[in-house]
Amino acid sequence: MTVPDEAERLLESEPLMAHLGTCVDGRPHVAPVWYRYDDGEVEIVTTGRKLANIRENPRVSLSVQKDDAGKTRWMVTLLGTATIVEDEAETADARRRINEKYDAEPDAYAENTLVRIDVGSTTYRTY
Repeated sequence: MTVPDEAERLLESEPLMAHLGTCVDGRPHVAPVWYRYDDGEVEIVTTGRKLANIRENPRVSLSVQKDDAGKTRWMVTLLGTATIVEDEAETADARRRINEKYDAEPDAYAENTLVRIDVGSTTYRTY
């Protein structure tokens, strides 16, 4: 799936929090995550319930929204398929890229596992 150019620009524009949606046994779970988008693929590093849910059901959603003083400026929602990457070197590289985006300490979230999301569909809107 090709993500529209405008949606790519929005996703890459600034370090905003995303909300990752997973679902297992008919029960949705939504949690905030840091992310990095590049050419139709999203990288996150995560652990706990989010990771367990992805292991059971790799179909996920990711929602990012930019607000200004409580007024929505734009939103992007991605639906895709997640792949857990068990390679420590790849995880360390992704963690570094994500931490740089959010200006975090290089070793922040060192226990988390890399998940790559292949985007299947995109909806977006600017206001």
